[in-house]
Amino acid sequence: MKVLSASHINKYFYEPEKFQVLKNISFEVRKGEFLSLVGKSGCGKSTLLYILSTMDTDYEGILEMNGEKLTGKTQDQLAAFRNEHLGFVFQFHFLLPEFTVLQNVMLPALKLGKYSAKEVEERAYQKLKLVDMDGHALKQSSKLSGGQQQRVAIARALINDPTIIMGDEPTGNLDKKNSEIVFNIFKQIAHENHQTIITVTHDPDFAKGCDRIIEMSDGQIIKS
Repeated sequence: MKVLSASHINKYFYEPEKFQVLKNISFEVRKGEFLSLVGKSGCGKSTLLYILSTMDTDYEGILEMNGEKLTGKTQDQLAAFRNEHLGFVFQFHFLLPEFTVLQNVMLPALKLGKYSAKEVEERAYQKLKLVDMDGHALKQSSKLSGGQQQRVAIARALINDPTIIMGDEPTGNLDKKNSEIVFNIFKQIAHENHQTIITVTHDPDFAKGCDRIIEMSDGQIIKS
């Protein structure tokens, strides 16, 4: 089943002069696929990820997700769509240091307003268990190691059962051991929970273990 379709995506930067960053990008992603975007710095992969994540709407072409056309929607409509259908894991975890692990994971679900506070708490515990962090639920997030914080960030990304999880260099700040832990969590999420994962990575070992690699060069897909 197709969950994402990008058709003829073109993107320009205008400062200091007009420059085409993405050139006629078209591809589809299926449900449960674990996919990495790779390529040298400056090839356009992060720019593409921001368009796919609906954060950047200044592009030409058509973006569809879950059978819904996202191109042309308002910022408010896109924000609502993102909260329900997309989970994000960045290079830096962006946890709120004064909150507990549990509170951090619960936040996106409380914002969505689909479940009662008690249900949200139960769901948060489930997601923390998935990343083996349920034993740390009541700790302040600032008291955790970098690898633990990234696992909590993954649990937070999963709380609303998103259609797609987007990762921007999710292991970029981690050592080899913690990178492997994060990779294995992603693989489990994709293959057992059938959630789609799209990551940008510079880590060749991470990319090699994915179901599919899309390689970019000079704003174009050269291998998919």
